[in-house]
Amino acid sequence: MAVRRRAVLGGMLAGAAALATTGCLADTFAETTDRPSKGAEPKQDKQTDRITVVATGDVLLHERLWTSARRDGDDGQWDFAPLMASVKPLVQKADLAIAHLETPLAELGGPYHGYPLFQGPPQIATALKQTGYDLCTTASNHSFDGGAAGVDRTLDALDKVGLAHAGTARTRSEAEGITIVNVNGVKVASLSFTFGFNGLPYPNGETWRAAKISTKSIQLKAQDARDRGADLVIVSCHWGTEYSNKLNDQQREVGPELLANSNIDLVIGHHAHVVQPMQQIDGKWIAYGHGNLVAAHREPNTTKAEGLLTRFTFTRNGGGGWTTEAEYAPLLMTDDLPVRVLDVRRELAKDTARRQRLELAQRRTTETVTALGSAPKML
Repeated sequence: MAVRRRAVLGGMLAGAAALATTGCLADTFAETTDRPSKGAEPKQDKQTDRITVVATGDVLLHERLWTSARRDGDDGQWDFAPLMASVKPLVQKADLAIAHLETPLAELGGPYHGYPLFQGPPQIATALKQTGYDLCTTASNHSFDGGAAGVDRTLDALDKVGLAHAGTARTRSEAEGITIVNVNGVKVASLSFTFGFNGLPYPNGETWRAAKISTKSIQLKAQDARDRGADLVIVSCHWGTEYSNKLNDQQREVGPELLANSNIDLVIGHHAHVVQPMQQIDGKWIAYGHGNLVAAHREPNTTKAEGLLTRFTFTRNGGGGWTTEAEYAPLLMTDDLPVRVLDVRRELAKDTARRQRLELAQRRTTETVTALGSAPKML
């Protein structure tokens, strides 16, 4: 079961303090040691020698998903949870489950907007929590679609449902902090960066709102995470060429450089909206691109409808470090209403009319994931 008790250090300073004063989540979030929490200290689980981390791709809130959520809801409420029901068993089994929320959220009731300047329904946050996710990364090329207010609303919505987050910030102090999640006594740092912001300027010139990918800046942040007590550091990169399963120059250059850094344990990627390869380098893994978790590109027979769920098992070794085992699960988005994201292997075990399409998704995903010569196991 996904961990339900954690301490988030640094990256959620402003939201945690505000929630603690209201009593909401006061037993879940704690601030850094130099700014004590106003809430109760979270209970610390005994440290474990093994944890599992699940990661998935972009949560891209196209209008068709809103229609599906309206149909799935009761009494006029929007419900995105049925959209993700097929992947819920895999997500809930993880000790830490990470989603990538690519688009900012609007106020409840909207107005909501799709492409090109997204502002999605905040009910997605509740659904992600119900599905079993623990943390959302938020740095993307759409981070500033709603300006500063969009960043603030998004992080407020995640705080409200108890989802940790990394990648964008409401205040300079929040940006300077590190999101560290306590997973059964193992402190896991989440860092999130993006290649750019679609040409949009930093809101109000506030360059701390989100960070661009650079090997040096990521390595410095990873060192900061270690200095703050992180046992594991996971870097999330929003990068790649849209709709291409081939790595671009930035991925080929930066990815191996990050894994060569002793402070970084795992790199997970998204943005391309199609699955990209996984690669093992000196015992550590990069999943370059997870495709989408949920989206509605309306091209059901193409690779845009196919996604990836990855699971990484970290086990302490005798030298005080970690060994990592990688696994993956092919995913498929349906197009007919109500829209669903499917765990391909789970669905293939059923008597389904989609068998041919599911088999195609499994075959293409496996070919892409293993294209660089690494061989993670299929879940």
